[in-house]
Amino acid sequence: MQSVLPCRTHDPELWFAEHTAQVEQAKALCRTCPLIAGCLAGAVERAEPWGVWGGEVFVDGVIVARKRGRGRPRKSEAAAA
Repeated sequence: MQSVLPCRTHDPELWFAEHTAQVEQAKALCRTCPLIAGCLAGAVERAEPWGVWGGEVFVDGVIVARKRGRGRPRKSEAAAA
């Protein structure tokens, strides 16, 4: 079973990446996983502090739509918010 779990066959750092492209890659790999629902439920129950769990991004124990990069947001992002 572990051979079909993306988080076991790919670099574990991918699920805790800082770069948006890597986070999106981890989310896409999660969508192929047979344990996605249980993984997500467990992460919600544990209030995972960060990372991609069950195809969702967690920051401070909460699911967020997309992970924001480090530092201040760009002026264009701040104006849109």
